[in-house]
Amino acid sequence: MNDRETRLKKIQLFVDKMPSLSTTVSKVLEICSRPDTAPNDLNKVISLDPVLTGQVLKLINSAYYSLMNKVTSLTRAIIMLGLNTVKNLALSTAIIRSVGQTKKSKALPIKHFWAHSIGVGVMAKMLAAERDIPLGEREEYFVAGLLHDLGKIPFGDEYIDVLKTARMSQRPLNEVELELMAVDHTDVGRMIAEKWKLNEALTDAICFHHNPREAAPENQVLAATVALADFYVCLFDIGNAGNRFPDDQRLEEILEISGIDWNTVSQLSEKVEEEITKAEIFLQV
Repeated sequence: MNDRETRLKKIQLFVDKMPSLSTTVSKVLEICSRPDTAPNDLNKVISLDPVLTGQVLKLINSAYYSLMNKVTSLTRAIIMLGLNTVKNLALSTAIIRSVGQTKKSKALPIKHFWAHSIGVGVMAKMLAAERDIPLGEREEYFVAGLLHDLGKIPFGDEYIDVLKTARMSQRPLNEVELELMAVDHTDVGRMIAEKWKLNEALTDAICFHHNPREAAPENQVLAATVALADFYVCLFDIGNAGNRFPDDQRLEEILEISGIDWNTVSQLSEKVEEEITKAEIFLQV
């Protein structure tokens, strides 16, 4: 068994021990994938889960929406939030909880990791809006950005050497991961995506945000937009997922695939911090 196979086997054991998504969340994802889903269909599932019910009501009554009157009806909250928002709230918070139950790593403090991930999610969603991506699809850009670096979690404390080498050599993390660990975080991200049965678009964003052209044609714009958001967040040190030296040689390619120019990206800088704060309320982290 070579180094890569040994490493993958060890990581697979870690992934296997990660908590599965709850039955409720799986059911929410299934229901929302149907074209004829109505708010009441979601209500029937979510109402059986007191935690998720509380999260939905907490979100609609939060400063994020600043409503005059408190909403107490779950169905009304679902209607006001929209099916996609509720779906992504359920998925995102479930994954954050799941990751929170894994063994803590000294390499990547979880608070900084999520700050980075939320930053990428926010920026990806803002870039999607700039491209006039339909409103209902923009939440997927947020979730894709939020989850793009999940594959770093199972590396554990061994990742300290990767971070140190990347910092000293000023190279992108995924290059150093392959050099020192024979596997990179996108490979591991695929394992997690498969465990949680994430859809193809999210899986491609996780697997190919460093190589968007390798994603399925219909998912290349999503993967490239996440890559661009990641580049921006790394460049401006929003949170920390370890990548202090993003690959600027890829910038031209990801701008081309995403259909966005750098001026557009830079003009969003004033809004990013405010939107990140809103997203933290959204995710209740």
